[in-house]
Amino acid sequence: MPGPRLPMRKIRDVLRLSAAGMSKRKIAASLGVSATAAGECIRRARRAGLSWPLPEGLADETLERRLFPPPAVAAKDRRPQPNWAAVHRELRRPGVTLQLLWEEHRAVHPDGYGYSRYCELYRAWEARLSPTMRQSHIAGERLFVDYAGTTLEVVDGSTGEVITAQLFVAALGASSYTYAEATWTQGLSDWIDSHTRTFAFIGGVPAMVVSDNLRSGITKACFYEPAINRSYAEMAAHYDTAIVPARPYRARDKAKVEVAVQVATRWITARLRNRCFFSLSALNAAIAELVAHINNRVSRHLGASRRVLFEDLERAALKPLPTEPYIFAEWKECRVALDYHVEIEKHYYSVPHQLLREKVWARITARTIEVFHRGKRVAAHMRSSSNRKHTTVREHMPSSHRRYADWTPERLRRQAGEIGRHTSALVEIILRERTHPEQGFRACVGILRLAKIYGRERLEAACRRALEIGARSYSSVNSILKNNLDRRQPAMPADGPAVAHDNIRGPTYYH
Repeated sequence: MPGPRLPMRKIRDVLRLSAAGMSKRKIAASLGVSATAAGECIRRARRAGLSWPLPEGLADETLERRLFPPPAVAAKDRRPQPNWAAVHRELRRPGVTLQLLWEEHRAVHPDGYGYSRYCELYRAWEARLSPTMRQSHIAGERLFVDYAGTTLEVVDGSTGEVITAQLFVAALGASSYTYAEATWTQGLSDWIDSHTRTFAFIGGVPAMVVSDNLRSGITKACFYEPAINRSYAEMAAHYDTAIVPARPYRARDKAKVEVAVQVATRWITARLRNRCFFSLSALNAAIAELVAHINNRVSRHLGASRRVLFEDLERAALKPLPTEPYIFAEWKECRVALDYHVEIEKHYYSVPHQLLREKVWARITARTIEVFHRGKRVAAHMRSSSNRKHTTVREHMPSSHRRYADWTPERLRRQAGEIGRHTSALVEIILRERTHPEQGFRACVGILRLAKIYGRERLEAACRRALEIGARSYSSVNSILKNNLDRRQPAMPADGPAVAHDNIRGPTYYH
């Protein structure tokens, strides 16, 4: 049996050292090869009629053909050759095996290869493919998603500022059918919206989505138990698919999208590098044209384009799209405060007062806020602006402002009175100015707790100054104390003392 084939450079060295009279063992030790391989090179050179020095200008390719000529095929071995590219494509169909394809081959060619030889020849052909193409991907099973490492640029037409855009890439496993688009960020909203547009582009849903451990979608990149963001998981449930994060440090898990990213970098990013875009939509229009070109190119390995493979293999294997596309919603875990409201983006939304101090989940969309407790929706509100105000449903309030969580307006007034009359007056104003007294509990409790940090005397002085300047919030009192303004008198207005009039209440009105 012939030994392993050596590189052309070492073959030349073997022939040179052999011509110098060195033994096979010494040649093997000198070049770091086996004695068997060295002897095989010498024998093949003799059979080819070659000796050292080799003819001048003999190229490596010519030398290789003379030393290793293709084996002559005997007449009895000239059997019909299967179309290995077609076999490779058929194996991506659900349930198709080499056994089945061999049986179909023998039905057409009774004198064809036996099963073991058929499998051996296919494996040898498959070994010449790239690692990505060698992986077995069943049609409709996997969609690989990731962001390209390179970015694109959009110019703001009004300011001339150059804004960087990210390139999202997705590829189906069996057909390599590719989708790409530009987004402003790699944030959760853009990440999920790119998925919904990908599903719309391919016209169906795969059984699973293989994702890189992007922080937006995967909150914990663990080898055994990765944690998936709740919004990302909700999107997957809406489309009846599964999110399967790639294992950390296992590039082969997402080799398909790595190649798709490489293709997108060469066929999209590189080709658009000298073009100027003034909007994201214009950039995505140009990307769509190049994506169509990528999918229509014929692969020289498989003899078909991504689009043809998609139409033949995967389209029918995908799950149907849901009736409505997924609407992005962000989830946030909150704890219900003393005033039976939860804070979401600097606004307060009510929940039933029985959930005081309970942990709840808020589902946040562009228009609505929904609150869930143990999987059950307990409140729903129209989304409001971040104005530090309250949105309160009357049914969520305790009847007659009953005592709950040991905090009542009476207790707040009593504790404020123990500190001083100015503190008592400020608490009274805060409770009275709110639509419902409970809406002022948060501010009042915060003000009273400042006494533990700064002492009662300073808090009383700070409340006096807050009344004088018309401040009515916890943050104002805290700022006064933090900046030692409670120890100073407010400056006299430049135009003289305040005007006394029956219609002007003045700072002593609430005393």
